[in-house]
Amino acid sequence: MNQRRRQLVRSGLLAAAIGSGVALGQAALVSGFDLLLPDARGISAFNRPGTLTILSADGQVVQKIGPATREKLTVEAMPALVEQAFIAAEDRRYYQHDGIDLVGIGRALVRNITRHSVEEGASTITQQLARTVYLSQDRTILRKFAEIALAGKLERQLSKKQILTEYLNVVYLGSSAYGVADAAWIYFSKTPNQLTLPEAALIAGLPPAPSVYSPLVTPHLALERRAIVLRRMQEAGFISADQQAEANATPLQLKPAEPKYFQSRAPYFTSWVQQQLSTVLTKEQLEVGGLTVKSSLNLAWQEQAQKAIDTYAPGEMEGALVAMEPGTGLVRAMVGGKDFAKSQFNRAADALRSPGSTFKLFVYLTALKEGMRPERIVVDTPRCFAGYCPRNFGDRYMGSIPMVVAIQNSLNIVAVGLLQQLGFDKVIETAKSLGIGTVRELGHYYPLAIGAYEQTLLEMTTAYAAINNSGIFVKATPFEEVLGPNGELLWSRRVDGERGRRAVDGDIANTMLWMLQQVVKGGTGAGAALPNRPVAGKTGTSEGGRDLWFIGSIPQLTTGVWLGYDSNQTTGNTSVVATYAWRAFMEPITKNLPVRQFPQRPVLQTSYAGDRKNVRKPPGAGAGNGYWAPTLPAPDPTATSPDRLAPIPEGTPTNGPPPGVSSPAAPAAATPNMPPPPVAAPPTP
Repeated sequence: MNQRRRQLVRSGLLAAAIGSGVALGQAALVSGFDLLLPDARGISAFNRPGTLTILSADGQVVQKIGPATREKLTVEAMPALVEQAFIAAEDRRYYQHDGIDLVGIGRALVRNITRHSVEEGASTITQQLARTVYLSQDRTILRKFAEIALAGKLERQLSKKQILTEYLNVVYLGSSAYGVADAAWIYFSKTPNQLTLPEAALIAGLPPAPSVYSPLVTPHLALERRAIVLRRMQEAGFISADQQAEANATPLQLKPAEPKYFQSRAPYFTSWVQQQLSTVLTKEQLEVGGLTVKSSLNLAWQEQAQKAIDTYAPGEMEGALVAMEPGTGLVRAMVGGKDFAKSQFNRAADALRSPGSTFKLFVYLTALKEGMRPERIVVDTPRCFAGYCPRNFGDRYMGSIPMVVAIQNSLNIVAVGLLQQLGFDKVIETAKSLGIGTVRELGHYYPLAIGAYEQTLLEMTTAYAAINNSGIFVKATPFEEVLGPNGELLWSRRVDGERGRRAVDGDIANTMLWMLQQVVKGGTGAGAALPNRPVAGKTGTSEGGRDLWFIGSIPQLTTGVWLGYDSNQTTGNTSVVATYAWRAFMEPITKNLPVRQFPQRPVLQTSYAGDRKNVRKPPGAGAGNGYWAPTLPAPDPTATSPDRLAPIPEGTPTNGPPPGVSSPAAPAAATPNMPPPPVAAPPTP
């Protein structure tokens, strides 16, 4: 008997050892196979291929492009009604199985056979999530095995609540709705916790054939499918028979809404972002998609920029604005037109327009580089240059004046004369060093000096930003970071971005910046003056007033404005209007910016090689500290230029447009509803 017991014990121990070995072997096999499968704990970062999410500088969603989930549920905020509806509709034994439900497969088979239709699916919610995130929709045996393996790993790594939440966030529910939160908004203009029983049941019935059952496409089929879900909810004990009957009697009561973030909050900017992505990512990265761009956009500034352009470009007139940080190149606002729905053409980044007198920057900058100083006397009298005979606006000429006064008053004769004296190649070289001439080659023609060669607002603003940055050129960019489908960092401005390059000597750039300040203090840019804050800038008006420009800076920001017609017709106005638009944008956004000062004007110890003697000084001017500061003459009160208005006579009201500025749309009724800043007579510096 004892022998028999010992044999039984040995047999039991052997069986236990074999069982343990099989269990350990199975565990080892599962563990080894798991290593070949994706880590399910990163599933919350899932993005579909081809999707692009663009965020503002402070993390707000500006736009979601492609098959993107625009709103997501959290585990804590999952409404019980939504949970019950989907479990009843898709996976009644969800909380009893481990990812694969053999009982559910058998039940679905019987139900579908008895009802002569495919009413119930055999895949669990876990399987559907695995298929959506990790696999294709191909119906093959290999894909099914992979789906089962992945479902098992999901169940081992995530809780049931986590799996259900992720499923509800990625399931396609028709009509561009990806996830329950999107569907609640698109069909009923509600959040998920606001859904009623019939609404939740309707949405839960969509996954098997979302395009067919969409209530926006086939409402009668949507109601039939809703009835099935309600019956299954009653069978599962989630609702009573009375609740089922009441819900079935409820009409659809749809309240359709556009998907959130479907329309861009800054469409010209986000279209530029999409164009620029190919400059920072590979073709393969772009094809995979699932990208998130952390952009440079300041949404509050963007709204103010659009408001300024809409106000100062009435009627059929168009406008554009670019605001960028000089030290980083980050574009904080971009407006490419008044209505993206009517015209997607980006007038900030793509429109080639005559820059007018804003191009004079490169002429005067070259003069400084060649040793001329702001005090150098230049002559403003009528003359011709190899058959080209430019004129100042209004045929007004100032005679012998310091060079700084010439730019202050935007005198065409002086600019062309300097171009002749300096030579085309040197001026063109200066312009190219600041990014000008890459889109359209600059030619050796005298009208070059006053903006004959068309440029984009973005290029011109970037060039002016380099002067504001003490001569260091930084290419404009909309990117801070670009993240991949799993949240990995693909590109970072701080690591991968272009470094600034020295384009102009610092002292030369800061001297030019001082000259541009005089333009605003008492010259053609007076309309852009900001209270208690330094501004440097330059106006520009192309021939016939077809293009109105102002590009101005404060130490922290450089902003360019362009106004005109797509048809290139005359505006009947001057660039003073552009200074008003610039100020309408800058004044409100600078209220929260600290007041900073530009660098002090450097003392240039240079002389122009073309001179045989020192820079000419007026009688009585002393040597001082190496340069003399002229008393800049106030312009003739009767004189005007394309970039200046005559001073307002004493007693003239200042609560409307100054004399000489007509509304760009001609009729008085079309005058901008925001009055331009009053313009006082230019002070004597």
